[in-house]
Amino acid sequence: MGNVEQIQKALTAWAGQFYGPESSLGHVARLSGGASQETWAVDIHADGKTHELILRRVPGGFQQSARNSEAIGLAVEARLLECAAGTVPAPKVLGVFAPDSDMGEAFLMNRIHGETIARKILRDDAYDGARKKLTAQCGKALAGIHAIPVSELPDLPETPGLSQLDKYEDIYRNFDMPRPVFELAISWLRENPPPSSAPVLVHGDFRLGNLIVDKDGLAAVLDWELAHLGDAREDIAWLCVNSWRFGHSENRVGGFGQLGDLLSAYADAGGPTFSAEEIDWWEILGSLKWGIMCMIMYEAYRSGADPSVERAAIGRRVSETEIDLLNLLEGKA
Repeated sequence: MGNVEQIQKALTAWAGQFYGPESSLGHVARLSGGASQETWAVDIHADGKTHELILRRVPGGFQQSARNSEAIGLAVEARLLECAAGTVPAPKVLGVFAPDSDMGEAFLMNRIHGETIARKILRDDAYDGARKKLTAQCGKALAGIHAIPVSELPDLPETPGLSQLDKYEDIYRNFDMPRPVFELAISWLRENPPPSSAPVLVHGDFRLGNLIVDKDGLAAVLDWELAHLGDAREDIAWLCVNSWRFGHSENRVGGFGQLGDLLSAYADAGGPTFSAEEIDWWEILGSLKWGIMCMIMYEAYRSGADPSVERAAIGRRVSETEIDLLNLLEGKA
């Protein structure tokens, strides 16, 4: 049975149980995007309505090796979305499929309309009003994520900043390709470690591309697969990394806002009060991590493990992260 037929059969069986035997499966289509998981748009007709859903699925349903080694697994990701319900704008989970099910490892959630493409969000006139609200909305959402009690969360890895630095330095050194700017960044980060803080839920990839934005601003936070326990400042800084400003470098927050406004909204929503200087260490770490990730992408292309043009194009961005690191380190090193 082909992949589409397998999914259709499993969805029909699930819909019959969830919506009732009179339900029927409508449109099912694979969506573009999603580097590590499949994403499908699903329509189910029941009770005179069309229920618009999203299926998030391990590639092939069973190919565990295709998953990001840092990903927490779809069942855990679904549980995090349930924990976030009512606190953070996020899709509602409707069904979870075990790896040994006919569907394979996957979950279903309601479909939220809006835009995820950063270029459109940052430039199109249709999102002008949304851009004015987005900084405060992101601050509130991040405060909500970080406030979810750790005791209510599923088992998650705890990865403080210095542990991440250790990991990415090991990866970098295994390339045996010295880059003086990376050496400078690693040295500065080790010499200026941030004070420790109580671990909180960290989304791990909070940025444009993983946020749904509509005309009213932030509609949903997506892609929780890199969530972990860590420092709240990591999420704030990741949104500030220049690579995620998509050419709008003058706006430190995601290309659309200013850090002072984000931190004010974050504190107003119940988060700790952070200074801009407290975010610097984490932004330098984030830029370094992304630079090393770009090296990984290029190596996948060079070795033939993934000969896609996308991997080669991302690999070329290593030099951009070096420029970002020099700008960040100026006056600090």
